[in-house]
Order: sequence, then C-alpha cells, then structure tokens
Amino acid sequence: MAKFKSRLSGNVPGDFYVDSSCIDCGACQWLAPETFDDYCDKARVYRQPADEAGKTRALMSILACPVAAIGTMTKQDYRSVEALFPEPVDGDVYYCGYHSPKSFGAASYLIKRPGGNVLVDSPRYSKPLLDRLENMGGVSTLFLTHSDDVGDHEKFRRHFGCRRILHEADAGPMTRDIEVLLQGEGIIRLDDEITLVPVPGHTPGSVCLIYRDTYLFSGDHLSWSPDRQALKASRATCWFDWEKQIRSMERLARFRFEWVLPGHGVRCHLSSERMAEELIKCIWAMRVA
Repeated sequence: MAKFKSRLSGNVPGDFYVDSSCIDCGACQWLAPETFDDYCDKARVYRQPADEAGKTRALMSILACPVAAIGTMTKQDYRSVEALFPEPVDGDVYYCGYHSPKSFGAASYLIKRPGGNVLVDSPRYSKPLLDRLENMGGVSTLFLTHSDDVGDHEKFRRHFGCRRILHEADAGPMTRDIEVLLQGEGIIRLDDEITLVPVPGHTPGSVCLIYRDTYLFSGDHLSWSPDRQALKASRATCWFDWEKQIRSMERLARFRFEWVLPGHGVRCHLSSERMAEELIKCIWAMRVA
C-alpha cells in the first residue's frame, strides 16, 4: 500500500497521490495521462481527476502499479475497476494491467483466440486478473519476449497449465525448464496467425511476436516516443549489443504491422505505410546515436 507519510512533494493537493516507492515505470502516465505525469524521475499527480471517468482511470493505475506507489486519502471500492482488466486495445488484443515488480513494471498483453489464448509476457500474479483470464478462456501459451519480462511465469504455468516460449539465449536458472526454448535467429511461423522474429540486441535472446501481420509485440526492442512522435530504441537500456540491435531492427523492417505494443514504453497505432517509414527513421537515428 502507498504511504501518505512518503507522499512526494510534487503531487498536487487532493485525494490521489504517489509516494517515494515509485520506480517511474510509466504505467500510470499512459493509463491516466490527465492525472499523472513525470516529475524528477518519478510519477506524480499533477491534476486530480475531474470526473468519474478520470477517477476510474486513476483507480486502474493503482491496480496496475507494480510497487503499490499510488494511493488515495479516502477508502475506495475496486470491484468495478478490477473488471476492466484485461482492457480491450484493438480487435482480439487486450492489455492486462497488473504490472509486475519482477519485470520493472513491464506491460503484458493477451491475444484472445478460439484456438487458445496467448499471454505475451507475464503480468503480476493476482486473483482478480486470474479470474478474468479464466472467464476469457484461460491461457494456452505464455510467450516471453526476453529474460527481463518473465515475471511470474512459473505461477501462470502452474495455474493454467500453459506452455511457455522463450529463446534459449535468454534462459537462466529460473527459466531453463520452460517448455519451448527457441534456437537460432531464423523466423518462426508458430501458426497461421503468429510469427516469431528473433531480434538480438537488447538481450541475446530478444524475440518479437507479430500477430495477423497487424500487431507487433516488441518487448523492449522498440516503442513509441510521444514527445518526438517517433519510434525509438534506447541505447542506454541495451543490455547486450547495440550493433546487433540495429541489424535486428533492419530485419524487422521487412515485415508489415500497424501496432507496436512494447513491454516498456508507449504503444502506438499507425498505418502500415507510415509505420514502415517511421521504422526506417528509427534505424537511421540508431546508427547515429
């Protein structure tokens, strides 16, 4: 629970606040941008919710926060808000909320499919989310984009009996028993709808998932910069090999997609033509970084 005595001084007065345990993962800022922003490398409440819709988004941010850094002065009833996760994004794609501290607050997504639902990266293991996932058909496959965002994968495996997929180059002591360990850098057609594209760079075994040639689940390989209105990759958070990440981005440019749904950072939706143009610009910017 957030602690009022640790409330950050940058918060405006009112019911909602952020305390000093914030890790600046950014989740609250894109869930409720009318309430939260970034201030001195922490989130803060820069404006209290003005109506019920704004309050709902702020309460969703409390549930999503990986470290329980957001609180309220008054007691809240979260039952109706819990039912809002997983939140529809577009088509069969849902945002799970409930970010995990084990992945530094990375986002997780659900692809709802008649042939079996796919969970992309691990959210926090939470009963309200488990209940909702069960009502939506459970989880058949847990795809892990890279070693940073495996979160509570073992708990989801035990609960749903799902198969897990991770590249062997990112396997470690806690993930070596994963059911499917991908090998090499070849493109993998998991089925008629899902393509797996190895993109070493951020980590040795980073892999992107493309669903229906429309949705790119990019892990920490690629995200959107609202400030620059451009796709971006971060050299500062490249843990393995920047040159390989550039080459991986060039490989990714061969594919067409309209959505980028990252683990860390802001998602975006552009036409496939615009997305291709922005990806080329991103590659150019990476080369001169």
